[in-house]
Amino acid sequence: MTESQAPRIHRPPIVVLGVQQNDPPYRLVEIAGELAGKAHSVLDVIEIAREVGLDDVDLDDPDVVRWVGGDKFTWTSFWPPHRSHGSHGSHHEHRARPSRGAGSGDVD
Repeated sequence: MTESQAPRIHRPPIVVLGVQQNDPPYRLVEIAGELAGKAHSVLDVIEIAREVGLDDVDLDDPDVVRWVGGDKFTWTSFWPPHRSHGSHGSHHEHRARPSRGAGSGDVD
């Protein structure tokens, strides 16, 4: 098989990875297989691309940008953040009622 007959595997120059839980959430951006930065919006993706010399990036062109874990409109996670056991209200949690001392004069 000659080189011209060999199948070519094309990897878009920009890969925007899935949403990372943080406050605010972000997506990592790889350019040419190297980590290039963190994006909080499509504007950040464009800015990161410009910083490495890629101007006028078409975010809708799959030959240019590969979106992993959502598209250019996905900037929050689909799943709620994981809470450690016991960090949220437990059915074992009891709230003490304030006690009323004898002779306080309060009537129920």
